[in-house]
Amino acid sequence: MIRRLREWCRRAALPVCLALPWAAGVAVAAPLKPAVARSGVAAAPASPEARLIDIYQLIRDGDARRALARAETLTRDVPNFQLAQLVYGDLLLARRQPLEAMGAAPPELAASSPDQLVQLRQEATLRLAALTERPPADAVPRQFIDIPSSTRHAIAVDASRSRLYLFANDAKGLRLVADHYVSLGRLGVDKKEQGDQRTPLGAYFITSRLTNQQVAEFYGPGALTLNYPNEYDRRRGKTGGGIWLHGVPPANFARGPQTTDGCVVLANPDLLRLLREVSPRRTPVVIAPKLEWVARAQVAQERVAAHAMVEQWRVARSQGDARKLLSFYSPQFQSGTADLAQWSQMVDKELQATRGRTAELKEMSILSWRDAGEVLIVTFGEVLSGQLTGPLKRQYWGKEGGQWKIFFEGVIL
Repeated sequence: MIRRLREWCRRAALPVCLALPWAAGVAVAAPLKPAVARSGVAAAPASPEARLIDIYQLIRDGDARRALARAETLTRDVPNFQLAQLVYGDLLLARRQPLEAMGAAPPELAASSPDQLVQLRQEATLRLAALTERPPADAVPRQFIDIPSSTRHAIAVDASRSRLYLFANDAKGLRLVADHYVSLGRLGVDKKEQGDQRTPLGAYFITSRLTNQQVAEFYGPGALTLNYPNEYDRRRGKTGGGIWLHGVPPANFARGPQTTDGCVVLANPDLLRLLREVSPRRTPVVIAPKLEWVARAQVAQERVAAHAMVEQWRVARSQGDARKLLSFYSPQFQSGTADLAQWSQMVDKELQATRGRTAELKEMSILSWRDAGEVLIVTFGEVLSGQLTGPLKRQYWGKEGGQWKIFFEGVIL
């Protein structure tokens, strides 16, 4: 098949094909098709990205005439979609002369914006790969150990694919409902300090929703802020802040794969969906160098083990056993300005005040993160017997000498 495609490209004077994944010997599945409408309800219009992928498939199939027509329509409908403009220009130019590469701009234009052309070519490759190499069916990112049904969404970002995956969540568990191309840091990922132009890696939460009236036009229609640096980041000395999920200026449809100062940037229509649907405080956002998709049964096993461990902590707290309770905490524990000794005094006073009343943990969320270390992030509402509500708390558990210990605990305001 690859030989036939190369031959077709040569005959049709479209060497642009040689820059695409299928011409390099990569097995490519059919792109995703929009969901078929049922019960007479009109299907939602295809996204600009889906329309672009359709054009690429027409090129692959040798239908240059329809590819050109659809590229013309797409650029008319979404004039700020630079990658679509690039493909349209290729198809037009290919009618007059052979093309040496994708994005065959005049020499003077290519010389003036070489980095932009590189970014556009990378964007094309990433969009194609992410849409044709789909996550395994009925699998979830391994970081989502337990997400309560009251948390309606979860988000995972695969940096290797420049892709954001949006999950809906209910009593039946997580369900992948959308995924979007994103732009990341100019110098890659694994942020360590302020101004290093890298996107952080880790498990975070959305802390607030900003409207277009609260952000500059540069950020598009709004933003979702993340709690970077989290307590695990702080423990490792990471600095910086202001990491958002945000959009792009009106003049752009998207940005190149590595063009941000560390934020995760989406096309404005994709961001608007997130702004409408996801909620601050409880919505998790995992940013991984490469997502590991695992079977739900594997996650269930880890969930049982994590719940058993947290339950032991809850029982010790309910029994008012300060000594046993403090055995769950790391010698390096830190909560704000309080170290373990100061925390011990606070725990003693709190246990005396509650007089051993049973604590219930409501709507528990458990996230896992593994890199050089292994961390569990546990969030829950703590309600004492006789009370209707209680504080929202978050704990960070880390492996120390093979044992899980709490190195941070605090109330989420």
